[in-house]
Amino acid sequence: MRTLHFGDIRVDRLVEVEGPSFFPAFMLPDSTPQALAAQRDWIEPHFFDPHSGRFIQSVHAYVVRTRHHTILIDTCIGNDKERPSTKPWHRMQTPWLDNLKAIGVAPEAVDFVLCTHLHVDHIGWNTRLVNGRWAPTFANAKYLFCRQEYEFWASGQASPEGRSGAADGSFQDSVLPVMEAGQALLVEGDHAIDDNLRLEPTPGHSPGHVCLHLRAGGGQAVFSGDLMHHPVQCAHPEWNSRFCHDLAASRAQRIGFVERHADSRAIILAAHFAAPTAGRIVANGQRCKFQV
Repeated sequence: MRTLHFGDIRVDRLVEVEGPSFFPAFMLPDSTPQALAAQRDWIEPHFFDPHSGRFIQSVHAYVVRTRHHTILIDTCIGNDKERPSTKPWHRMQTPWLDNLKAIGVAPEAVDFVLCTHLHVDHIGWNTRLVNGRWAPTFANAKYLFCRQEYEFWASGQASPEGRSGAADGSFQDSVLPVMEAGQALLVEGDHAIDDNLRLEPTPGHSPGHVCLHLRAGGGQAVFSGDLMHHPVQCAHPEWNSRFCHDLAASRAQRIGFVERHADSRAIILAAHFAAPTAGRIVANGQRCKFQV
């Protein structure tokens, strides 16, 4: 994704991993080969690999720079984390933090970190290993966690083996150290960061999932987190991912989201759409598609 500009606000994508990922039937259990085939004319070549039969996906963060603040949206998987249930993520080593510096953002320059939800692949770089302990990566930042989301995880309701994404102690190593350091702000689902950035509660995929709306310079964008995992869900918003917590609520949120934004000016910036990533939801016969 090229740098996007909304007036004087700049948006960059910071990739941790990208490439062929899950098989469709695993990622979207409600999908069918026949329905997927009907969308292949537009999901190829960016979002589906016909050679492996796998979705092409990404794990990335967004860096938003305004006149007043630098905001990091979701923090990917992280280095050195114990993730034995997902071998490619286990004790991973990537230059993600160096790549952040390469686009002109030092860790200490980040003012806010927003986690759209607290699944393992959205919170990893919240902390890094310092002298054998997990410490906040962004020493001067306030970390925004939706109160409903945080309370769900803190209550111990998340099932390590279920759809919650709770496996491998990510809450303990990537959220609790931020709380203990006094850098977390628990906010409501409709919190406004400033005049240009506001949250929208979209519970379903997780109990306190939020999207972030940006409006500036006559343009608008929606950072949709995991409301959609793959662009094909623009055509089939009824398809849940295997990681959704409340299946009925997740489905309803996604259907409503696609209906509201179809043929609108809003640029959709999802958490796992592969390059070129940015696009709009547009009508495509009786269904919609994602137009990069």
